[in-house]
Amino acid sequence: MFLLQKVDLTLKKIKSNAANLITLLNLSFGGASIMAALNEAYNYSVLFIFIAAFLDRYDGKVARKYNQESALGKQLDSMGDIISFGVAPAILMYEIIFSNFGLPGMFITIFYITCGAFRLARFNCSESNGFFVGLPITAAGTVLTITFFLVPVVSPVFYLIVAPLLALLMISTFTLKKV
Repeated sequence: MFLLQKVDLTLKKIKSNAANLITLLNLSFGGASIMAALNEAYNYSVLFIFIAAFLDRYDGKVARKYNQESALGKQLDSMGDIISFGVAPAILMYEIIFSNFGLPGMFITIFYITCGAFRLARFNCSESNGFFVGLPITAAGTVLTITFFLVPVVSPVFYLIVAPLLALLMISTFTLKKV
């Protein structure tokens, strides 16, 4: 009987922390992506960002399913998002493209990360009304990461346009219905 109670308690703890564990995995894959990019393992870096995107898709669903939405979870999700969809794609593109442009490349990298952080902070301070204001960082980071596959066929100047455009879309005030 005691063992069954202990197992039940453990299952409850897992359920109550499942969403946060998924979010921490998202953040971990973002960190792994950064390390892979810095070690010139660009394909792994891209893969890790895509795994983080998959995990990010489900942390909120799990939190809602188990009725575990919390302020901590919201903040933790933003921390994971800035790493996985802000810093990781920016570092990946810096290593591949932007470092070749010197100071302007560094500025674009920092601008993208800064706009992503601003967008997440604005989201955390706003009331949930069924709409996103500006392009979500997860979408921007995923799009920037997908452009990795275009590196062999497009001019590097393309990235000098795409990254700042994604950054500006994140901080813009257009609204997008949540799905």
